[in-house]
Parts: sequence; structure tokens; C-alpha cells
Amino acid sequence: MPQQPSQGFTQSPPPSHPPKVRGPRRRHPIRRLVLVLVLAWVAFMVGTPIYAWTIGNVVQTKPGGDRPAEQPGTAVLLVGSDGREKLTEQQRGELGTGDTEGQRTDSMMLLYKPPSGKSAMISLPRDSWVNVPGHGKAKLNAAYAWGGAPLLIQTIESNTGIRIDGYLEVGFLGVVEAVDAVGGIEVCPEKAISDKDAHLELPAGCQNINGKTALGYVRMRKSDQTGDIGRMMRQREVIGKVAKKALNPLTLLNPVSYWKLNMAAAHTLGRGSETGFGEVLGGVGVFLSSATGSGYSLSVPVSDANASRDGQSVMLWDKNASQEVFNAVIGGNTEPLAKYAH
Repeated sequence: MPQQPSQGFTQSPPPSHPPKVRGPRRRHPIRRLVLVLVLAWVAFMVGTPIYAWTIGNVVQTKPGGDRPAEQPGTAVLLVGSDGREKLTEQQRGELGTGDTEGQRTDSMMLLYKPPSGKSAMISLPRDSWVNVPGHGKAKLNAAYAWGGAPLLIQTIESNTGIRIDGYLEVGFLGVVEAVDAVGGIEVCPEKAISDKDAHLELPAGCQNINGKTALGYVRMRKSDQTGDIGRMMRQREVIGKVAKKALNPLTLLNPVSYWKLNMAAAHTLGRGSETGFGEVLGGVGVFLSSATGSGYSLSVPVSDANASRDGQSVMLWDKNASQEVFNAVIGGNTEPLAKYAH
């Protein structure tokens, strides 16, 4: 007798198709390539300034004597040296630097970044009549000629009460290479400029200038009725415009321009022996504020820009106004600087 199928059970129909077997997961080569390129780009952006830092020049800066107490924020001294020793004869001729021997300071700026509020870029007139420790009354830039960066820092600290946290020094070639690295900068003189000593010929109106012309632009003063005051304003102008172009995405995203800018800094910018990466970043922060117009740009107030002392043409600080500027930095509050900003 044939066996009857058990009740309660039904026979499933055979599958119409065999089950699919999943193969190995496919990788997306384009996605992987993009990831590799992004990582390489980040490594380049981070590694380039670190490499530039390691090969940069180091300047001995430890000052002597008693030092002021530390103030809030970061104060970095930026010095423009007019030493010609590293220039070839051809470069001296092309840049119009002359053959003066020894080291001098063509410009001095205090870059101050407070804990909060606006940063400040403060020019210190090189012809300021101040007390130089161990030498008596003299021009501020004489301190550098007599004792280099250590005596200059000591002189500034003793006359202002401001503690210098970091030190940066740039030479003639630094200005030229930095401006050229960003593709030049735009200046807009109201009148034509002709200065044989600075090797400068500029027509009136807005124009893009290269590094060589920019150097003459910041050094020129004999053809400017405002003299050293005008030169300090042009120095801050050029620094701000270089920083602004350096921040431009076209510069940051261009590996050639980015590399040139960092190498220009490494080869021509000296940092103090006691200056850490944090102090350098603080100084860069002031540059960025200047570039975006969010910081103060000013000079130490003077009461007489054409005074005479010991047969020299010097500048005398305005006692009350200059002290107000210094106290603002010492106290970590830059709001009082607004009325002195240009």
C-alpha cells in the first residue's frame, strides 16, 4: 500500500533560480585615490612650514640685565636688518643697498597678540632718542649696531616696560623673496615717486610691484616729506599686503607658491634663540589681523619728529601718549590703542 504524505506538511516547490553567492566587495579606486591625494595634501600643508622651521636661521637673543615681568598675551619683536654681508655685489647694485658695513636695523615693529581683543602692530622709530643700557642716550637702532639683538631687546624692554616674548629678523632679500613669492603686491601712491637712493621710480596710481620695487618702496624716505613716519607706514602696508595675499586661496592651493613662500621665510627670516613655535604663531596671528583689517596698526607717538641731539636728527617720544600705548600692551588690553591707529 503506497505511503500517504503526512498531514500538516507541504512540499516546497523547487527554487526557480539557485541562490546568489556574494563575491568579494568591490573597491572604488577613484575614492581611494581621492583619499590618498587629500592625505598627501594635508601632509604637504603641515610639513612644509615645519620643514621651513627646522632649516631657518637662529639668532642669539638672550638679553642682559633685569627684565620686565611677563604680560598677558604674546609680544614679538620684528626687526628689519639692513646688513649687506650676505648680498653679492650684483645684488647690492640691483637693490640699491649701498656698501655700508656692519649691522643696523632699518625697521622695528612690536607684534602684540592679546589674550582677547584686537592685535596690534606697533612701529618703533629707528631714530627714537632713548637710553641704551651701558651707552647712555642714543638712537634706538644704535643698540643693534653695538650689541646686536640682545642689546636691542634689553633697550626696548627697559624703555617701554614690555617683555619681549619672541624675536624675528628679516633682511633685504627677505622682503624681495616674500613679495615675489605671492606674485607681487598692489600699491597706490597718490603722487609719482622718484628716489635715486632707493632705486625707486613709481608713477602715480595703483599698480602691481615686484619684490625689488617693494624693497625700494619701504626703504625710501628722502623723497617723502613725512620721512621716517611715512616709511614706517609703508613698511606696515607691505607686511599687511603680503600677509593678505599669502592667505589667498590661490596662494594656499598653489603648491609652488606655498613652497616658495615658506622657503623665502626659511632662508631670510631669523628667529630668536629663545623663540618657540608658539611665539612665531603669535606673530603670524598679528600679520593675519593686519591683512584682514581686524587689528590696530600704529607707531609709537612722538612729540618731535625732527629734534636734534648731539648733532643728530632724532625723534622724541610723546611721554604721556607713548606710555599709554605701552601700558595697553602691559595690561593686555589693546582698546586704548584705537585712537592712535592709522
